Amino acid sequence: MRTIVLNTNNIVPDGKNNKLIYRFPNSVLFKNNSIAVSSVSMYYSWFNISAELQNNTFTISYLNPAGVLTPYVVVIPDGTYEVITLNALLQFEFIQLGLYLLDTVSGNNVYYAEFILNPSRYAVQINTFLFPTALPVGYAAPANFVGFAPTTYNPVITLPANFNKIFGYTAGFSTDLNQSNSFVPPANDPLVDKNGAGTISYLSNIAPQLQPNQSLYFAISNINNQYSQPSSIIYALVPTVRIGEVIIERPPQFAWNALIDGTYNELRLTFLGSDLSPVTINDPNMTILLVIKDNDEYAGKG
Repeated sequence: MRTIVLNTNNIVPDGKNNKLIYRFPNSVLFKNNSIAVSSVSMYYSWFNISAELQNNTFTISYLNPAGVLTPYVVVIPDGTYEVITLNALLQFEFIQLGLYLLDTVSGNNVYYAEFILNPSRYAVQINTFLFPTALPVGYAAPANFVGFAPTTYNPVITLPANFNKIFGYTAGFSTDLNQSNSFVPPANDPLVDKNGAGTISYLSNIAPQLQPNQSLYFAISNINNQYSQPSSIIYALVPTVRIGEVIIERPPQFAWNALIDGTYNELRLTFLGSDLSPVTINDPNMTILLVIKDNDEYAGKG
């Protein structure tokens, strides 16, 4: 059995850190050989939201002082986000828009929509709140205040394709404007609720996928695995650590995959995501050990 070590030095320098090439000192003839992953050491450093994944926008719409519904597209910086950090981003955008009020008693900002995790329902909950037409007692307007509309309303949050999967809603989902507090929840719909103050709550209608690439597939050149699509996949890495922590993986036993017979001067390893597209790995620090054996090497040894 022979061992091949791939590390930072083997990464193709295209800025994506998802392709590694191992070049043999001389051309090697493979005949009746198999390959397997022996160990993996790398950081959990691939983003769950990015321009590359095309899931980095959502829209806030509000009524301006003329009563015109005004959309504002939020562009999320590439990164790794949880629901709580996306809610903080939403609040930041409200501040930038001037679409909030100040509670002069508590000194806190008052926002009119929020994203929260609802673990008991395995859902992301979107709450929108009724925006008034004048300053309530004990409130003040910020310097960049967007202004009051002629009628009360709830800000509208729209989730476009791809971002909708993060929260577990159908593509294009929008919360209701609830103009003049007129919205009536659909009968017998357990995913939408409204209280007497005009607050509307929505729950995911499909399972949220906060990390679109929850598995990292290893694809090796010179493999012909007839049971896999694509046929080059030899391993699936599922992180069990938090974002930014090191993943240390040592398979309890080797999952051998046959190498195509032939003469080669290199092997290529590519990291693929759940949709089988290459995944950008942000931290290039990694060590991948592969082992190669003759198919009759351990014949009769268990």
